[in-house]
Amino acid sequence: MDEDFISRMNLPDALKNMTKEQLYDLATKIRHYLIRTVADNGGHLAANLGVVELTIALHSTFNSPRDRIIWDVGHQSYTHKLLTGRWDRFPTLRQHGGLSGFPKPSESEHDPFGTGHSSTSISAALGLAKARDACGEDYKVIAVIGDGAFTGGMAYEALNHAGDIKADLMVVLNDNKMSIGSNVGGMAEYLGRIRSDPKYSRFKAGVEQLVKRIPVLGDKMVDSAERIKGGLKYLVAPGMIFEELGLTYFGPVDGHNIVAMQRIFRQAARMKGPTLVHVVTEKGKGYRFAEAAPERFHGIGPFDLTNGVPHSPGKKPTYTQVFGRTMLRLGGENEKIVAITAAMASGTGLKKFAEAFPDRFYDVGIAEQHGVTMAAAMAAGGLKPVVAIYSTFLQRAYDQIVHDVCLQNLPVVFAVDRAGIVGEDGETHQGLFDISFLSSIPNLGLMAPRNEDELQHMLYTAVYGAPGPAALRYPRAHGEGVELAEPHLLPWGKGELLREGEDLLIIGAGTVVNAALAAAERLGRDGVRACVINARFIKPLDRELIVYWARRCGRVITVEENVLSGGFGSAVSALLTRNGLYMPIKQLGIDDRYVEQGPRAALLSRYGLDAAGIYDAVLAFTGKAGKKEARGAL
Repeated sequence: MDEDFISRMNLPDALKNMTKEQLYDLATKIRHYLIRTVADNGGHLAANLGVVELTIALHSTFNSPRDRIIWDVGHQSYTHKLLTGRWDRFPTLRQHGGLSGFPKPSESEHDPFGTGHSSTSISAALGLAKARDACGEDYKVIAVIGDGAFTGGMAYEALNHAGDIKADLMVVLNDNKMSIGSNVGGMAEYLGRIRSDPKYSRFKAGVEQLVKRIPVLGDKMVDSAERIKGGLKYLVAPGMIFEELGLTYFGPVDGHNIVAMQRIFRQAARMKGPTLVHVVTEKGKGYRFAEAAPERFHGIGPFDLTNGVPHSPGKKPTYTQVFGRTMLRLGGENEKIVAITAAMASGTGLKKFAEAFPDRFYDVGIAEQHGVTMAAAMAAGGLKPVVAIYSTFLQRAYDQIVHDVCLQNLPVVFAVDRAGIVGEDGETHQGLFDISFLSSIPNLGLMAPRNEDELQHMLYTAVYGAPGPAALRYPRAHGEGVELAEPHLLPWGKGELLREGEDLLIIGAGTVVNAALAAAERLGRDGVRACVINARFIKPLDRELIVYWARRCGRVITVEENVLSGGFGSAVSALLTRNGLYMPIKQLGIDDRYVEQGPRAALLSRYGLDAAGIYDAVLAFTGKAGKKEARGAL
């Protein structure tokens, strides 16, 4: 079958009438389509290549959208999208106005619950299952969760609750890392076949009832048998931890054998109560470059199909790379510096630090809360912990930042990567809230560099010059191409005057300062003399510098890559008010909304945070909009 024919099929219903050969042919076509599209658009390739057959098996067994399939994290849902009416739109994946890279209920009725962060699927499945029961319905609920997401404690909280209340749902564990040796695998598969046979469950229940009828000794014999069985089963059965949590375990099953998965899904679906199906897959399957380097192809930008090499992004280093290099340097100078991340060693730039100082690097898995509290205790014990976590994931550890780090004023450094507009990953990954949720916490200092050189100075300052815990936020972007000086201390809480002016003051935090400077230069040609301050410190603000120039200019514009509510502009406004300055102030940032997916530069332009947008805002603010040039001239 060709792709045009597939696009016209009534999927996923048509899967149920396909032969085994047709299903595998479809899997091959999907795999080719995935590779081509991600090569053009970027995205999560390796994980999606690993679940092609698994997704086909699920949709050919169950009846979506009536049955609810929830994809944990959701970055492995591309095949699901192709099988649920989005084949023709798939080339728009991760593009502005196109398909999301994650499940999105507003996009399709086959996406029953929005996901983008890890370890949430079982909790969501449990909620849907209980809603189904309360409403008197009878559809199936299936959570698909990867073994990586099982490092998140929330998954175990949900498993424990589901087992305790005997909720009728299915958990599919997509295991793409664990190696199952042949000596264990054969027995495990044998036990899996026994457990998938309903006659086993009936036999087990019948024997227990028979033994219990024995006078006096019956119950004791069952208890003794359970204790003996409990001691033996841990030696031979890989899924007993799930059994102890109250789930019936099936597997492991080959995640690339569609027929085997269909059979075990049907058997598990006939069981009442919570079940777990253990599926073993190969990450990156079907594309040799992804098979050889699944971590590199987990999330990748556009690349060359013929060799798997990413398209050249230019010579400027990314902020993440500069952070990683600076950490490596500082780690070589100070053996008390330790690095902590949550399943993002490569993504946060810490891979070389981990290789150089393996005893001082800690990847805690998808357990941000644990990582932050561990860092707090390390600081209490005399170490210098640097916690590198994406902005959107740091949200998960808010209580630990407040209670374990800042309340005790412990010198933990937070390297907040992917802060601001992230781009194609969309709403679930934009780092647009960290200024608001961090700047309100007592004792915590917060910095934002305007270029990569300032980033390394801020990291150095956070480690050696902060009076307590400190955070620095920086974007997923290439730097400005400036020369990197020797890392040194920045004066704590002091901003930087970049341009003098008299008509208004523009204060920026982070890389938007560069756009503000460009706008100010253009405004100068229009006769508007704009003063520009690089705040550097979002908290504490440089009161002396800001108040002096605000009083002199008489009006203020703030610029930030963050939501406006509780953000940098709000802090500047409050500072001016506290100092008796009541003047016109305009805040540029993200209004009360989630930001869609799209290229970072395009989104900055859309929300008026590029040079042209700041220029337009200033002219409107000063009443000189009639002099506005064409935006394209910038």
